[in-house]
Amino acid sequence: MKRSSSHRLLAHGRTFLAGCVVLLLLVAGVWSSWDSAHHIVLAKGREHGTMTVTACGEDACTGSFSPDADSVKRSVVTIERSVAAEKGDRFPVVVKPGSGYVVRTGTPGFLHAWVPLGGALVLAALVIGGGMRLTRTAWGAGVAGAALLTATFVAL
Repeated sequence: MKRSSSHRLLAHGRTFLAGCVVLLLLVAGVWSSWDSAHHIVLAKGREHGTMTVTACGEDACTGSFSPDADSVKRSVVTIERSVAAEKGDRFPVVVKPGSGYVVRTGTPGFLHAWVPLGGALVLAALVIGGGMRLTRTAWGAGVAGAALLTATFVAL
């Protein structure tokens, strides 16, 4: 039996709407990740050093900053709280320009910065599979997001 034009229009409309939701999820994931990631990806010319965590609160951890060659020593810097930061930990960081906030660098920092994108990929996979009926693409997006989240968990 042939489908009517209204059924085809409805199917195309559903696919278009699901595609818009996927696009929104992925753009939001990249946007959220880029806030921290650009300090790591574009780190040339920024202050680099090592942070030693001295105290952690609800939202942030503070500590001392030991600079690399061209950076300025700071007595107190702040980093966003994560499950991987405990009192006494030392890790490489880069200072956000014009502030006392730092972002973790290296592979763990890079992966941690992209966690929102990993979550967005997993959510987008559900919409791609259910709304757009593209199962292979959905599996690819879901596996990529899960791999990013798992790699971050292992690295931290």
